[in-house]
Amino acid sequence: MDAEAQRGEEWADVTPDAARRLVTAAVEAFAERGYHATTTRDIAGRAGMSPAALYIHYKTKEQLLYRISSVGHRLALDLLTAARDGGGTPVERLTEAVRSFVRWHAEHHTTARVVQYELGALAEDHYAEIVALRRGSDGAVRSIIEDGVRTGDFDVPDIPGTALAVLSLCIDVSRWFNAEGRRTPDEVGAFYAGLALRMVGADADADADVDAGGPDQAPPARTARTARTRGRSG
Repeated sequence: MDAEAQRGEEWADVTPDAARRLVTAAVEAFAERGYHATTTRDIAGRAGMSPAALYIHYKTKEQLLYRISSVGHRLALDLLTAARDGGGTPVERLTEAVRSFVRWHAEHHTTARVVQYELGALAEDHYAEIVALRRGSDGAVRSIIEDGVRTGDFDVPDIPGTALAVLSLCIDVSRWFNAEGRRTPDEVGAFYAGLALRMVGADADADADVDAGGPDQAPPARTARTARTRGRSG
């Protein structure tokens, strides 16, 4: 699927078409320039609209960020709760949780960077709502790990810390993934699932041992803005 088709699928529930175009334009602008350096004129221009037309659908730039963040975090929570509630052993459910979570962050890496790393720009009430969704995601992964400890499949001395580490590992894929690189989202998801299983003391599948790195997908240096935002991720 090309980038344009993928963006259309990603925001298919956002209507009308003008509102969808504005969300897509805002994602691109926020990912490229950062929230604070982006103006409403930038966003409207990318969407082929006037700044006045933007305000018909979104009263502020922050409302656009909130819409993007809310949709992204709810999708992430749905993926993780589906894995938690699915059938199978804790090993199988953790594998599915990490595979699907990483695959989404790779396939939609531009959106995911905005969703995950621009939280600090949200208004206080919107920020609190998004943090609650993030805690739900953390709870879903924590529940799977707790089940694995109970059954003896996992050996984890610090369940909350390990759940946070697994999620952080997955989220960071959006920061470095290169769609033109050697590894597909599915391959990176398989590799990270193997890493997560090792983190919880379980045997990883040999066929998941995929090298997701390489010079064409090396993580870039962190920016000060990213580091500050991640510090608020709760």
